[in-house]
Order: sequence, then structure tokens, then C-alpha cells
Amino acid sequence: MAQKNLTDLTNEELLLEAKKQKNAAIINAVLIGFLFGIIFYSVVKNTWGMLTLIPLFFIYKLVNSSKANTQELDGLLKERGLK
Repeated sequence: MAQKNLTDLTNEELLLEAKKQKNAAIINAVLIGFLFGIIFYSVVKNTWGMLTLIPLFFIYKLVNSSKANTQELDGLLKERGLK
């Protein structure tokens, strides 16, 4: 099943997508906190290396992907007067 483009969604589907993204943002925040905990543990134990670099990479990916998705959805919601 192919994912629809956001501009093709109805108002109800768009609001449902906004709700899904809010839930995804909470999950991303929890994951980022967990990854920062791993980095903090690594720094406290003086073990620089992959244990520090891998979580930094994942944090970068989580932040950038969520930012791009929310900007497009917020623009459509404002355009249609739903938010």
C-alpha cells in the first residue's frame, strides 16, 4: 500500500496524521534521552569511541527527520485553517 502525499489527504486524515506525528515526537524524545544517557555513561567511564559516536549519529538522524516532516504538515494545517 503506497503512502499518500500530504496534499492529497482530506482534512480528517490530515488531523489524524498530525496526531500520529505528536506521538512520534514523544517517542523520539524518549529515544533521544536514552541515547544521551548512553553518551553520559560513556563520558563518565572515560570510554570515548563507538559507544559515544553511534548514539550521536542516531540523535542527529532523529532530529533531522522529525523536523522535515513536521514543517510540511504544519504548513498544510495552517493553509487549510485547521490549526
